[in-house]
This record gives sequence, structure tokens and C-alpha cells, in this order.
Amino acid sequence: MSVLIDDITCRELVELVTDYLDGALSPADRERFEAHLQICDACVMYVDQLRSTVTAVGTLSEETLEPAARDELLRAFRDWHHKPPKPPNAPD
Repeated sequence: MSVLIDDITCRELVELVTDYLDGALSPADRERFEAHLQICDACVMYVDQLRSTVTAVGTLSEETLEPAARDELLRAFRDWHHKPPKPPNAPD
């Protein structure tokens, strides 16, 4: 398979998926995103799973969360991009 400069990687798709689902991608980026989905079954499954997750939890509001759960979620999302992933069996 030849790779064009305009092709996106699976990693880039993961970074763009929220904007894709929100309809916030530029037309060019949306085209690249959808072209990747045409050739990558794993990313199709990922996008489908994320859609299902959004549908399942889309009705949750901040008010329905326990304060400790809310704080933990905010902390996790605030720090997710700044820390390298922890190996599954690593101690806390």
C-alpha cells in the first residue's frame, strides 16, 4: 500500500476523533479522516465504540457525579497528555 503525504495515521485519528464526532473538522481533515476509515478496520471499530460510549453516557451531567469521582475525572483528563502511560502491572 502506498502512503500519501495527506494520509493520517491511527494515532492522528485518535487525536481527531472528538472533533470528527462533533462535526468540528475542516472539510479537508474530515475527508482525510474518512479516507483512513476506508482502509483501517481497527479505527472503524474504535470510532464505533466511542460513538456507543458517547451515546451511553451522554446523558450524565456533572451534577450526577459524586464530588470525588468528578475530581478524579478532571485530574485524569488534565494530566493525560503530560504523563507517559503507566505499564499495566506498575505499582501506583
